[in-house]
Amino acid sequence: MNALTDILVVLAVFLLLTGPALAGLARERRIDRRLRGPLPQKSSSRSTVPSTATWYADGRRSKKLVSS
Repeated sequence: MNALTDILVVLAVFLLLTGPALAGLARERRIDRRLRGPLPQKSSSRSTVPSTATWYADGRRSKKLVSS
């Protein structure tokens, strides 16, 4: 019975010493995940926002149609 008590005392001291460090580590990881932001969704390989070249070409086409 005395050996069981010794083991429990050592385990309790170990938890008292490592508990705050483990809680701080979990908090740091949570903050890092929040700062990193959500992971991008890979629904398709093409972008839904037109590129600058597409936007410029569309603008040029519309000006030609209006001026002629």
